[in-house]
Amino acid sequence: MPLLSVLTTAQAGRAGFLVEAGESLAAQELPEGWEFEWVVQEDGPEPALADVLAPFPFARYSANGEKLGIGTTRNVALVRAGGELVHVLDDDDRLLPTALASAITVLADHPEVAWVATQADDLFQGDLRLPYPPSLTPGVVDRGVVGTFVLDHGHTPVLCVGLTVRTDAVRALGGWVALPRGEDLSLVVALNELTPGYLLPEVTYLYRRHADQITRQASWPALHPESMTAVRQRLAALRALAAGA
Repeated sequence: MPLLSVLTTAQAGRAGFLVEAGESLAAQELPEGWEFEWVVQEDGPEPALADVLAPFPFARYSANGEKLGIGTTRNVALVRAGGELVHVLDDDDRLLPTALASAITVLADHPEVAWVATQADDLFQGDLRLPYPPSLTPGVVDRGVVGTFVLDHGHTPVLCVGLTVRTDAVRALGGWVALPRGEDLSLVVALNELTPGYLLPEVTYLYRRHADQITRQASWPALHPESMTAVRQRLAALRALAAGA
């Protein structure tokens, strides 16, 4: 039976959000014959989430036992993944019921595509949802489109969390890059230089906005310029290698 591995890096202080993420997974409507596992990797020196995940029989929990950061923790989860596809779900976000099925269907219908990005609504307190327009036309995303957009605009045109990827493609690129910021953007840029992707036309991901969100912390701007420089350097290196092939 084909398997999809949902990867979540978790923090002890977000137990309530993590439960909501698990409930959104329990409501998934998978294509016939498919199943999923929820690979949760807790980041931090004092593991605290095993009991929180006990009500979810599809959860496979482990803990770092130290603080490693999002990218490294996600890579540890990737090591534990048994699925032919992986899907990224942050511990404070939620999926709509068709999220996994939509991505699975695209990857089955488009064997040339290695990754699927989704549309998302911002999720605020009280379940208030606000949409934002996509930066790319939904459908097949040709090779190099994401990188060119990043060079032209300085930010990503697709939601980097909520990504569904063929597991072999992620592993071939070494997983998520050890950057202080933009570890997921660096992966998506590299993926799209090597393979086409696909942007879903429908909203399937709820991206939570809250005061404890990592990107809203005062420290977030620090090291962001260096991280974006690393993304551009990776893109330039990939294109130079391709030109010389």
